[in-house]
Amino acid sequence: MKIVIGQGSCGIASGAKKTEAEFKKHIQEKKINTTVTIAGCIGSCYLEPIVDVIDDEGCLSRYVHLTSDKVETVVNRHIIGKKPVTEYLIPENGTAFLEKQTRIALKNCGVINPENIHDYIDAGGYQAVRKALFEMDGDAICREIEKSGLRGRGGGGFPTGKKWVQVRSQQEPVKYIVCNGDEGDPGAFMDRSVMEGDPHKMLEGMIIAGIATGAQVGYIYVRAEYPLAVNRLQIAIAQAEEAGYLGENILGSRFCFTIRINLGAGAFVCGEGSALTASIEGLRGMPRVKPPRTVEQGLFGKPTVLNNVETFAHVSYIIVNGADEYRKIGPEKSPGTKAFALTGNVNNTGLIEVPMGTTLRTVIFDIGGGVKNGKTFKAVQIGGPSGGCLTAKHLDLSLDFDSLAKVGAMIGSGGLVVMDDSTCMVGIAKFFMNFTEHESCGKCVPCREGTHVMNEILDDIVNGRGSEDQIDMLIELADTITNTALCGLGKTAASPVVSTIKEFKEEYIAHVVDKRCPTGSCRGLKRIEIIADKCKGCSKCQTVCPVYAIHGQRKQPYHIDWSKCIKCGRCIDACPFNAIVEN
Repeated sequence: MKIVIGQGSCGIASGAKKTEAEFKKHIQEKKINTTVTIAGCIGSCYLEPIVDVIDDEGCLSRYVHLTSDKVETVVNRHIIGKKPVTEYLIPENGTAFLEKQTRIALKNCGVINPENIHDYIDAGGYQAVRKALFEMDGDAICREIEKSGLRGRGGGGFPTGKKWVQVRSQQEPVKYIVCNGDEGDPGAFMDRSVMEGDPHKMLEGMIIAGIATGAQVGYIYVRAEYPLAVNRLQIAIAQAEEAGYLGENILGSRFCFTIRINLGAGAFVCGEGSALTASIEGLRGMPRVKPPRTVEQGLFGKPTVLNNVETFAHVSYIIVNGADEYRKIGPEKSPGTKAFALTGNVNNTGLIEVPMGTTLRTVIFDIGGGVKNGKTFKAVQIGGPSGGCLTAKHLDLSLDFDSLAKVGAMIGSGGLVVMDDSTCMVGIAKFFMNFTEHESCGKCVPCREGTHVMNEILDDIVNGRGSEDQIDMLIELADTITNTALCGLGKTAASPVVSTIKEFKEEYIAHVVDKRCPTGSCRGLKRIEIIADKCKGCSKCQTVCPVYAIHGQRKQPYHIDWSKCIKCGRCIDACPFNAIVEN
């Protein structure tokens, strides 16, 4: 019998370490002959801690929300008594969450021990490296990746094979492979889960890229806020070197390849290629004017392949199974699968992987289990700060690069934030613009100044100081920033604002004309009112008001001067008759 405890960041945050310790304690005390091991996140973050018990016949029982206080029951009744504890097992909707996915990049996540290379090899790992080394040459590898139609999963959707061909064709003898594991979008954690749950798959993709292009050094750029991912990458690299998959003369061939880890400080702009390479070089992470492109002059001025974690995680599947097999998944122009981080007001939050072309309806309602608390679906923000807002009319839209571009949205790195009818869309636009302003590197004026002005306008609108002409000003500024910003991040900075105005202009009008938030979410548009019928004129509210906004005479209903009120709420707390409310 084998016990596998999910230990991605989500599992550990939910108490998986304590669950593991409790299992080991009881097994040792009771002298049970069983193995306790770990795995990464299987994607069902909303069910953590997750524990799989696999019997000698290979039959799996999956326990969810298995905190340390439940472990003894499972040990006594299942490990010893051989009868699963049904009340702790995964519910039916949890099973559907996984069954409706197609996994390539995430196939091993939550299944194998990410800290044990033998688990990865037993699951077919490094077969692609062997095939690339001994059955193919660089041209054949590039052709296969190009034929597969694999497009970059970091957001741009650039054809991966084309990029590799361009680097291979460069005459410069020194070339680099760079893996972007920075992942700065709010709500996105696809790359982190691969690095934590199956780091060797990413390393294998980088090694194959090196074989294909003639590069001998690879860099992984990962943010320092991902300590678990960094630790498991370090373990994986050391194990791959010891096993002969990295280093000098890999597997007895003449090919040499080393991988280094570079820690980023968490700057969003370092997700942009030229800013990322500048950061690795020890410079301030800022984008540069192009051309030359990264494939010509990238890291240290040398030809560079730059792909993200998820893109490299697709490579081994293509090499082992062939481009034709890969193209059977997804639409013609966007083949393969895509991982999404499903968060927000949805029942089943977590990490999913589905074929490109899957609809939003399938993702949100079939896999995600629908909107929380029986509320109505309102919108989904896709692609993070660089993406756009999709509504109910887009639920049957194909999730692929080209279809989303037609409606002004983008896949981005794969964040999906679901919103219900209680969400203020102006507030959402303000959230993303605030993020973008603070993360702007400041190099170009349109992004540095434009995002600041847009953020100030949105602040006016959500606090009741806005005017109708400011909506037009937002559109005008967005157009200027999009057309003149230096890098891709700046060019897409205004997307959340533009898409929310397009789809929910009536909410903007309500904020600036009626001075109200239709959802009641914007505190700046709320008013504190005294209900005359309930007010006894005790003056306690007037006594505690710090700005003297409450007027009246004792034993008569008091009133509030809204031009002075700062909405601190002290009057509400002081009123003994519940006569003061916030609307």
